[in-house]
Amino acid sequence: MALKFIRIAVIYALLGIGIGIYMAASHAFAQRDTHAHANLLGWVSLALSGLIYQAFPYLAQHVLAKVHFWSQNIGLPITLVGIALIYGGNASLGEPFASIGSTIVAVGFVALAINIFRKSPGEA
Repeated sequence: MALKFIRIAVIYALLGIGIGIYMAASHAFAQRDTHAHANLLGWVSLALSGLIYQAFPYLAQHVLAKVHFWSQNIGLPITLVGIALIYGGNASLGEPFASIGSTIVAVGFVALAINIFRKSPGEA
């Protein structure tokens, strides 16, 4: 599970870098929020989650880790499309995508939080 998180994090890093390069080359920075979300929610959050699951393997073995993984990877692309539409000038279409996607992402973070705070094996 840890490696899955790290691998998908790298995909989001490449996406974020690609958006950044496009913005720099075109001198058009309207998609800076899409760039930031791909990097922070994608690359940084998923890579850190992978490291957490590597350090605490019992967390990775729980069903909540799968809920976390799939919520992030279903919700984040939807969120990114919504943000891109909003800052591309189509807020009426983008806002529902961003709202729905970010709610799904939040479910993933709640799953991570519950998983981390539940009693660990051997904990008194």
